[in-house]
Amino acid sequence: MASNRHLGRIIALQTLYEQDFRAEAGDRKLNLDNITKRNIMRYAETVEDTEFIDRLVKGVVKSSKTLDKRLQPVAPEWPIRQIARIDRIILRMGLWELKHEPDVPPKVVINEAVELAKAFGGENSSKFVNGVLGTLFRQSEEQETAESKTKKTEARTKTKTKVKAEKK
Repeated sequence: MASNRHLGRIIALQTLYEQDFRAEAGDRKLNLDNITKRNIMRYAETVEDTEFIDRLVKGVVKSSKTLDKRLQPVAPEWPIRQIARIDRIILRMGLWELKHEPDVPPKVVINEAVELAKAFGGENSSKFVNGVLGTLFRQSEEQETAESKTKKTEARTKTKTKVKAEKK
């Protein structure tokens, strides 16, 4: 399944790259489902988890503006549109997967994104992708830890208040 997911990510990357390129060029005949199906058919004998590919592609397209808003502050010297198209798409895929595929360990998501960047990106793409996704993951963990502490504090406060009320 792991290597199958890797192939699935490559197919998703190809699909998203074509979609992004054609959308930017103003292609009115753009049909994401047709692009996805065509790219999956090229690997029909080896790819199994087509639902993952479809979920990833549709999720990234649907969430691209939200993903870009999360990515931008982490790379402030690189406006989203100035990031190489392939790197931008890999970052979107990685961030989407970190947020929406809880069954995939975050380190696996980041490593897969780095591998895609090595295979399809420029000379420094893998370092850039690793840095951005690693930072986003750490920020997410810190936020979850802070939220967890807040919930625990609130729970303790409620318990203390309840105990005081019962004593009266």
